Amino acid sequence: MNPAAPVLYALHMSDGLSRDSSRDPKQDADQPESVMAMAAPRVTRDNPLTRSTAGLIGLIVLSVLVLASLGSIPYTFGAAESPQRARVVDGDLIPTRLGSAVRYNSGDLDATLLPPTWWKHLPEDEQKIQTAAANRATAAIRQSLLDAHNQARVDAYIQENPSERTLSSERVSELGLVVNELPAEVEVPAPSEFQIDAARRFHLFGTDNQGRDVFVRTLAGGAISIGIGLAAATLSVVIGTLYGALAGYIGGTIDSLMMRVVDILYGLPYILLVVLLAVAGEALVDRYDNHIRISSAAVRLAWMHAEADRIAAEENLLPATDVRIELDPPDERAGESEVARYERALGCVATLESEATDGRAARDAVRCIHTYSRSFDVVEAELLATLGGSEDRLAELAARATEERGLTIRSLSAAQKTTLDVFILLVAIGGVSWLTMARVIRGQVLSLKSQPFMEAARSIGTPVRKQFRWHLLPNLLGPIIVYATLTVPQAILQESFLSFLGIGVQAPLPSWGNHAAQGLTELNTIRSRWWLLLFPCLMLGVTLLALNFVGEGLREAFDPKRARK
Repeated sequence: MNPAAPVLYALHMSDGLSRDSSRDPKQDADQPESVMAMAAPRVTRDNPLTRSTAGLIGLIVLSVLVLASLGSIPYTFGAAESPQRARVVDGDLIPTRLGSAVRYNSGDLDATLLPPTWWKHLPEDEQKIQTAAANRATAAIRQSLLDAHNQARVDAYIQENPSERTLSSERVSELGLVVNELPAEVEVPAPSEFQIDAARRFHLFGTDNQGRDVFVRTLAGGAISIGIGLAAATLSVVIGTLYGALAGYIGGTIDSLMMRVVDILYGLPYILLVVLLAVAGEALVDRYDNHIRISSAAVRLAWMHAEADRIAAEENLLPATDVRIELDPPDERAGESEVARYERALGCVATLESEATDGRAARDAVRCIHTYSRSFDVVEAELLATLGGSEDRLAELAARATEERGLTIRSLSAAQKTTLDVFILLVAIGGVSWLTMARVIRGQVLSLKSQPFMEAARSIGTPVRKQFRWHLLPNLLGPIIVYATLTVPQAILQESFLSFLGIGVQAPLPSWGNHAAQGLTELNTIRSRWWLLLFPCLMLGVTLLALNFVGEGLREAFDPKRARK
């Protein structure tokens, strides 16, 4: 044993005691006690969806607006009163109902430009409300009298024929049930004060210049604006993701060329490009409608011409020479060829009106006129001349063409035109708003494709589509969701702006933009109908603000650098 060991040990202990005695007690209290790893408290992580309070509030507000607008579509876009035929079931009459317009377009002309019910009303407003309620109460009384009159006829018939408990629609029509007009001996009594008060309507946002409920139209306009925004943002996300991912994955010269295309599109005026696309789309719809109408009319008229010639040949009909056809003169800026066709057509009209014209010359004259004017009136005049001037024969031939051959002049309905216009609008908005998404996705793909897991996928021969589906797309979901959320308010704002200018959604289809345009015309120094402008703009502003808050909240949720440890 080393004889110096006890001495060294004693010195070491004394030195430790002296250091311990000189240590500050407060400093010892501040030092955390060391604990074993197994006994350490568990680290709690926050919920990424609740990191942003503004984002959470925006999500709640946005959910309420979307549910109110899109969830009310069956109500706002449904008929205010569906039509039905009168029928009798077990002796009880189900009366005839003519139906009414779509609820968002159904109004009362006696209650135009009324402020919200909860707002202060002027005497003229009270007079309008009283008149509208009295008229509605009178209409309800009149309808009840109509039903009672019809039920009396049904009861009398069933009393005479007790074996018939259910009447067919043909039997109902034979009874001569009244639809609109009451018999002269039936007097409609004036409504009571209680009936008038019961007929008063509550308008939360007031009424517009056609007596339509602004609250219903605001909900319907929200469905249109939010729907177009969501659809346009979806289209923008799909195009931008595919374009940016393709450019970033291929790289090289193709990537440079594709990005230069994006730079060029960035240099173009955004709103002007959307306007041009929307106007061009409307022109295409009109052209397509005209093509359908002319094509169907050509098939119908060709058959009618052949039948008219056959009838005239079989019955030896002399063509009429007293058919009068009026031609519109050409415009002052028309060319020489147009003027020459007009003068030739005038000569053909004179030939047709001449008494010495034979059948062949008359038909040639009418065809000559038809080459100048493509109006259907000219074609009917040609057919009328071929059939000897008999309008009854022409009507019979037209009925045969419809019933026997099913040949009608077809065209796009108002609903089809509106649907195509809305579709073209959302394509125009989504087709030019994908540029930022493409740049973001390209940058993410350039960063991801150099990662070891992508190199491993390429080294084992994974197909490109599987690389994108299994490796790239899951890592791109965060930026895609965030920028998609920020693209939706941009699309809604663009749609509202175009509708405000009269280029986007057209009346009577509602939109927050055309609502604001209508409300702007009612702002004047004499009396301002502020509710027409306030509520659509308020709904639009709240929606855009909520969407931006939701986008910021999603950015907080998907950004790992912002996570709280």
